[in-house]
Amino acid sequence: MDNIPKEKKIILFDGVCNFCDAAVQFIIKRDNKDIFRFVAIQSDLGQEIIKHIGIDTSKTDSIILYVPGEAYYYKAEAALKIGKELGGLYSLLTIFTLLPKGLSNIVYDFVARNRYKWYGKKDACMIPTPAMKAKFL
Repeated sequence: MDNIPKEKKIILFDGVCNFCDAAVQFIIKRDNKDIFRFVAIQSDLGQEIIKHIGIDTSKTDSIILYVPGEAYYYKAEAALKIGKELGGLYSLLTIFTLLPKGLSNIVYDFVARNRYKWYGKKDACMIPTPAMKAKFL
């Protein structure tokens, strides 16, 4: 865990999910303040982080926001916190934090459950381009 930048927020994502890949690309393009780093859940480092923070991947397997030394968030809460950090119009997503956590997670779980059916699945994690490589751990 020594190789994790303490000043960055770490997004763990499903590396074989096309929808998750598109979401990572979306975030990278809008991460103007260079806040985030990315790691696939399936990678060795992803598994090490999950073990360190004690997440049960049978309950969530698509997105986790880890703030080293502070906290971690998953499901809808992670997505909303990421939107807030991106700023601009995306920070307006925080209005959904007014909803009960259970309700926002129902919507999140519905999308997560169907993501492979709707968007497909890869055989392996994506390989970042040289320009994006610095964003991945």
